[in-house]
Amino acid sequence: NIFTQQPSYFSDLDETLPTVLQVFNNILRKCGLQCEGASAEPQKLEERVNVTPGNMPLQELKDIVLYLCDTCTTLWAFLDVFPLACQTFQKHDFCYRLASFYELAIPELESAIKKRHYEDNSVFADLWRRISHSRKKMIEAFHILINQVCLQPILE
Repeated sequence: NIFTQQPSYFSDLDETLPTVLQVFNNILRKCGLQCEGASAEPQKLEERVNVTPGNMPLQELKDIVLYLCDTCTTLWAFLDVFPLACQTFQKHDFCYRLASFYELAIPELESAIKKRHYEDNSVFADLWRRISHSRKKMIEAFHILINQVCLQPILE
């Protein structure tokens, strides 16, 4: 494992995590959803638009769902192969931030995907498959984090 060979990579991971968290904030912002907790930033007045997943252009919704799917899959894969990173993730309140993001974004995105009218039903099927996969990978990443940060220390 590269982190064992180069322990300074842990500090690189620590410095990178705010960027990972910013990905979730960017998705919330693009969906017109409120950021919570430490991630909340003031919104510029000229940025105030009533864009929601339900009324945004289809291509933008597709882009967000693909971005989310890629992010969640990568996050889960990293934690799955390197669970020792969980301690670093938790230093950034990652469990809280991930749970908040999930609660805000996933129901909105799922609802928008279900309610939208599609000319091609395969687009609906693809979006639904990807949002379901994203949801699953977020939950699996959360389980890895909880297991490593909370349960394993008790068992040891």
